[in-house]
Amino acid sequence: MNNVDSASCIKLSIGCPNEIIHVHVNNPSRRSQRIKDKNDEPVAENFRLEESHLPEGLQDGQVKVHTRFLSVDPYMRCRMNEDTGADYLYPWQVSEVVDGGGVGVVEESKHPMFQKWDIVTSFNWPWQTQAIVDGKILTKLDAQLVDGHLSYFLGVVGLPGLTALLGVREKGHVKPGANQTMVVSGAAGACGSLAGQMNMNSHVILCGQISQYNKDVPYPPPLPPHTEAILKERNITRERFLVINYSDKHAMSLIQLSQWLKEGKLKICETVVKGLENIGVAFESLMKGGNIGKQLVLVSEG
Repeated sequence: MNNVDSASCIKLSIGCPNEIIHVHVNNPSRRSQRIKDKNDEPVAENFRLEESHLPEGLQDGQVKVHTRFLSVDPYMRCRMNEDTGADYLYPWQVSEVVDGGGVGVVEESKHPMFQKWDIVTSFNWPWQTQAIVDGKILTKLDAQLVDGHLSYFLGVVGLPGLTALLGVREKGHVKPGANQTMVVSGAAGACGSLAGQMNMNSHVILCGQISQYNKDVPYPPPLPPHTEAILKERNITRERFLVINYSDKHAMSLIQLSQWLKEGKLKICETVVKGLENIGVAFESLMKGGNIGKQLVLVSEG
């Protein structure tokens, strides 16, 4: 008979930031909670850790994984609302384990595509130290691609946090009349402040607007009338960038970006917090701009 393993997990409960529902299950617990008001700011106290037990054995198609890294991302703030505001995102459910991007190692498998010690990743990884998941949600990573950079695969395509480090070239560095593409991250006002410097037929790519996620406004947020007039007059497009629209390029992107990493052409910026119990701290810090590059939580080093 298989032993029943214990696993720490993060779950969701109802309440406002100052009205936590305390749950005591063997160890001190924290759960993430849904925020009733879209204008509320998430804080570390929204999260509690809970001890639970994994079921005995695996069903056909299931995989038992050991979590190494979890991704903490701005879009998760939207999942704390009853309505995420996006048809491609579903809200975290009360009393269910929270999920997001994660990477780890297979401990046991009843899925033909995976075996013990395989390195796997998923955008729907449970926030648990260990988990039993449907193998359908997992992607196997080539150990040679990983090459000591396991955390890298959580942001390899979208590179969350990267745009916070990008500067916009001065107008004098762009040829008159040339098309421009500008990546805007974090503030709706950035488009308004820079639109007047852009040329005809240029493009604004919205890649995350974290400063707007605590506000009850549509996405993308509305712009002031004078900014809208500039965009219309100069035929400037303003579109959002979604990684899921390029899922067919994911595999090749992993190979290309991994190669650039090995060659030193790509530098990684990460902010890593250790311990599943500190995921609330990491999330609060992220929402206040405390990270440089990708915000990660190191759950286990082995």
